[in-house]
Amino acid sequence: MLLRLATGTIAATTTVFSVFTITVSRHFSTNSTLPKPFSNFPWRHRSKVIQEAQTALIDYLHTTRSMPFVYAENIATSSPHSLCKIVSKIPFSPSTFSKTFQRFLRYHPVNELDIFLESIGLNVDENGNHLSCLLAKNFFLSDCKQFDSACALAGIGFPWCKLGLLCREECLILDFDKCVLKRRFNDIKDGYGLSSVNVIGICLVWPRVLSGEMDDLLKDMKIAFVDYGLAGSVEDTVDAMLEVCRKIRVIYDLGCEYGNVGELIGKSKRVLVDYSEEALVRKIEYFCKLNVRKNEIGLFLLSRNEIFGFDMEKRVISVKGFLEHFGLRGKDLTSLEQKYPHVFGRNKIANLPNVMRSLDLGEWFFEKMKNGDHSLFGTYTLRHSEEGLDEIYENNLIKIQAKRTHFHSMGKLNFLHSIGFGENKFAVKAFVQLNSSGNQLQQRFNYLLNCGIEYSSLCSMVKHANILNQQETVLKQKLDFLCRDMGSSFQYLDIFPGYLCYDLEKRIRPRYELHKWLVEEGFCEKDYSISTIVATSEKTFNARISRICSDKVSKELINQRLQATCLWNSVP
Repeated sequence: MLLRLATGTIAATTTVFSVFTITVSRHFSTNSTLPKPFSNFPWRHRSKVIQEAQTALIDYLHTTRSMPFVYAENIATSSPHSLCKIVSKIPFSPSTFSKTFQRFLRYHPVNELDIFLESIGLNVDENGNHLSCLLAKNFFLSDCKQFDSACALAGIGFPWCKLGLLCREECLILDFDKCVLKRRFNDIKDGYGLSSVNVIGICLVWPRVLSGEMDDLLKDMKIAFVDYGLAGSVEDTVDAMLEVCRKIRVIYDLGCEYGNVGELIGKSKRVLVDYSEEALVRKIEYFCKLNVRKNEIGLFLLSRNEIFGFDMEKRVISVKGFLEHFGLRGKDLTSLEQKYPHVFGRNKIANLPNVMRSLDLGEWFFEKMKNGDHSLFGTYTLRHSEEGLDEIYENNLIKIQAKRTHFHSMGKLNFLHSIGFGENKFAVKAFVQLNSSGNQLQQRFNYLLNCGIEYSSLCSMVKHANILNQQETVLKQKLDFLCRDMGSSFQYLDIFPGYLCYDLEKRIRPRYELHKWLVEEGFCEKDYSISTIVATSEKTFNARISRICSDKVSKELINQRLQATCLWNSVP
């Protein structure tokens, strides 16, 4: 079996003494260091500086600026970057820092809008021109109606640090009057029978709901949360409801129509409650590889909850045995073995979607799963320990693993298996031809796939020719010439995959242009195929040109044309 590399992470835990420390972890979850200004303070004093700065800012907002204490505390404890900028403006002394900072705030009013926007989770630099204009016009929150709207929503029950979620999708809910927001919130609760926590979770994921839009979504939510009791299966907290709504949003984002899936969502409590959003996304990505309609994948996962309990990563399959397990036998199976021999053998079940696409069976397999055969997926096992083994592959695998460059080599081999090659002699042959890293090969494969080449055809091309050793720019030039200048299509590569292996400027273009000229001038009556023009050896090509010259045209004229097309071999 293939070598697997495991990576681990080490998490360091520290004692938390202040609310601010918790806030910092939220804002710097992807950054192991504090903002740069804090790095200027000695480590032994840093925690004290943060606490004293936070306390002073709360006092400033509450006492000097007459802000309600609860909002002053929310802002001060949830805006570490802004606090850093303010603190960095004063000299540091451990004994006098607190008084110095209080005095600084007394005579140097801070930009309250900056710290407010950060505290609700917005990055000013990433939220477009609207916030930039807002910052230019306002300095104090008392002049900002958005602050009144935020306070109103916080009073309803929206978590302060999550209010920024309402300002996504070019729908800045905080621009609405606070009375309008309260009225709309109550209308949703009363009109659809949802609890406050339900509505808050829905609004944080779909902000447009608060602007009076998305009634079809609310109908679905009523059916799911109220009629089918999904709300009773979810912990009655905003965080829990937000998590469930985010999972539902993932389903809608696949293309499911609002207003048509409420019942199915309500019946899918197990998926939405027991499994994480990451698990749902992994399953979706798995079946998306089959290249089927995404909205059908969402509906399939909701209706077939058992799928989430199946192992889709570690199991090993025999491709032939797996197909037989799903009912494919006789002439159909034999035909596939003859057409796609490079796919058969063993592989990981994690690569199964691409295995099916390599066999041109992606839709067939998904239809089987969707129509009730999904249980076969969970019950499949190897029939015996030797099933699907290839002796040539196993012997070469031992040699590859013994190499000093085995890590690089295994990357190439794993790439081949990931696109659908089985553990067989064809994988070994293709492996020997490839001379790039696994990541580079994957990028070039994806490029050719995105150009429009059929997946199964592309895998067969990889089996026959080392086309993936070339840069994407080189591949693009050859494909453009094939389609634009030669007037052919990607389908021709099924017949002649070697086309992509020849040099464009030294062979393909000059030979084709010479042939085209001979046909246009009437010197060559036969219209040769692209493969005959390009793949013919130099000796045969020159002999063909010589025959044409002796019959139709002078050697001098043909030699001039040869030089013009960069084919320097003169006709004898």
